[in-house]
Amino acid sequence: MGKLNTKETIIKEGARLIHAKGYNNTGLKEILNAAGVPKGSFYFYFQNKEDFGLNVLESYAQFIQHKAVKYAGDKCIAPLERLEHFFDAYQRHFKKLGFKFGCPIGNLMQEMSDLSDTFRARINTIYSRMQLFIEECLADAQNRGDISQTIDINATAKFIIDSWEGAIMHMKLCKNEQPLEIFKQHVFRYILTIESNRGVR
Repeated sequence: MGKLNTKETIIKEGARLIHAKGYNNTGLKEILNAAGVPKGSFYFYFQNKEDFGLNVLESYAQFIQHKAVKYAGDKCIAPLERLEHFFDAYQRHFKKLGFKFGCPIGNLMQEMSDLSDTFRARINTIYSRMQLFIEECLADAQNRGDISQTIDINATAKFIIDSWEGAIMHMKLCKNEQPLEIFKQHVFRYILTIESNRGVR
């Protein structure tokens, strides 16, 4: 196993465990056992557990970016349709997982924001990237005339990502997709329409 593959294996297995159990509930020994590598290999690639955790965060960010490009990157499709495809893909992903675990970024945002400024800053950067992706879709929709010119796309993007994370939390509680369906219905049928924003100043 080459050096790069070893590091990727540790990150992949650690990311899986942290997603399921949380950062603080996942021990280093458990990560090493899952990755099948000795303790020395861990410290060859990472300074400490926090350094490892920041690498895991970036792996989550890359996963989200991959989903965004795959399901919302086709500019030939209307922007709101692209955005809906993105959320649909995540809904299918959560369904495959039995509606467990939730969003790894949202989970770590709740767990670590009060415990580590380093984690909080990195999570905030990733969360802002997610918001920016939505904002870009809304800007495209506004330029096409699909949504009102008066809508504040920055505030709306923030509302959408915050509402999505809340819906995911509720999904974990009730173990079904109803909160995600309600989210999509209200965002795409009631908020992101010309009619609902007509006359807004």
